[in-house]
Amino acid sequence: MPYFMQTHSPTSPTTDKMSGPNDNDLSVTEYTQRLQAVLENTLPACWIHGEISNFTEATSGHWYFNLKEAQAQIRCVMFRFRQNASAIRPANGLAVRLRGTLSYYAPNGTCQILVEALRPAGQGALFEAFNRLKQRFATEGYFDEARKRPLPPFPRSVGVLTSPAGAAWRDIVTTLKRRAPQVNLILYPIPVQGVGAADEIARVLTLAGQRRDAEVLLLCRGGGSMEDLWAFNEPPVVEALFCCTLPVISGIGHETDFTLADFVADHRAPTPTAAAELVHPEWTGLQRQLHQLAQRQRQATQRRLERATLQGDTLRLRWEQAQRRYWETQRHHLEQQAQRLVHPGQQVLLQQRQLAHLHQRWQMLNRQLPLVLRQHLNDTTQRWQLATQYHFRVKHQHLDHLAQSLNLLSPHAILGRGYALIQDQQGHIIDQVESLKTRQHVSLILSNGTRQAEILPEAHSS
Repeated sequence: MPYFMQTHSPTSPTTDKMSGPNDNDLSVTEYTQRLQAVLENTLPACWIHGEISNFTEATSGHWYFNLKEAQAQIRCVMFRFRQNASAIRPANGLAVRLRGTLSYYAPNGTCQILVEALRPAGQGALFEAFNRLKQRFATEGYFDEARKRPLPPFPRSVGVLTSPAGAAWRDIVTTLKRRAPQVNLILYPIPVQGVGAADEIARVLTLAGQRRDAEVLLLCRGGGSMEDLWAFNEPPVVEALFCCTLPVISGIGHETDFTLADFVADHRAPTPTAAAELVHPEWTGLQRQLHQLAQRQRQATQRRLERATLQGDTLRLRWEQAQRRYWETQRHHLEQQAQRLVHPGQQVLLQQRQLAHLHQRWQMLNRQLPLVLRQHLNDTTQRWQLATQYHFRVKHQHLDHLAQSLNLLSPHAILGRGYALIQDQQGHIIDQVESLKTRQHVSLILSNGTRQAEILPEAHSS
């Protein structure tokens, strides 16, 4: 419970002395300058050892990180021109020895170490614990790729396990609203760091898997130090992810951050925004793909129709050739049979009957196949004519639109509204009053003709 301690009574002489202005009063700038001088002159350059956390590299190339141990930490910066003296590149969880001087930065009232040299000093305790847990779960098969499940291609509901007050939730909502507004988002609030966070994350993961309100789950939080992300390395979270009945996408920290949850999840995204992009394809992209597929289908149908037409023409030609060969063979056969007949009248009568029968069969066959081919050809011709008419109609409309636009920009249209162009005797257009001279002959170009004019002297008002 908060409490307050009174150091001086209202009538204390000390209070009276401090209540009014004094010649020894210091401004904030003067005080911080004295503080800076005391700190920087009292603490000389020395070697310090500790563990790196919250490492970032600025776009300028400077390195910023915290040097920490269990009960203390201090901010450090190693400028780009000093990095040649570094034997290693900083990384979260790395135990190091560094040499530097203390600097007090007055604008924000912070102290930091200006690092001059950086040396390795073994792995940090947190990093070693991370590696031990990673080796344990890898040996037990938690990270096997064979057990990981594919994502549903077009989920209608997505569960998000994150802090509702964090930027990760806002980024996910914004991304999916833009890419797939039809998706239903279900928020499962969880603490993302602190004491008891791992147990609560595991409990909510298990609950989400049992309820099955969503088709896929996103486990997300923003970036932070290794300590901030540690809840996602603890065994309860890893085991809950391994036993979850729904596919899970992890989007924890920044692209360079890795947790054990990333290794056991079915899919890992570098950031929460990337996780939202991974869970559902962009709606406009799907529409574009559908349009392309429809266009390819139309082209394939047209090609099949053309092949069918060509095949029908080929079959018709082959059928006609087979008919001719057949009738020639029959005619030759009849001629041979006729020669064997005794009575010429009977021979002629038989030949007439055979020819009539063959002619009847030929007419029947000739009616069947060409009817189908003619119908097919007529349908194809009609579709082609409709497509051609539509194409030319669209082109004519486009041409009319261009002609109207060109007519609006035409100089003749401008002249028709009462304007005129002035040209000198050499045909140059005059657009400035200063270019006209007294008694100069010019041409006035109007919408319906040209007239000559002479420039009169300028009239001066009295």
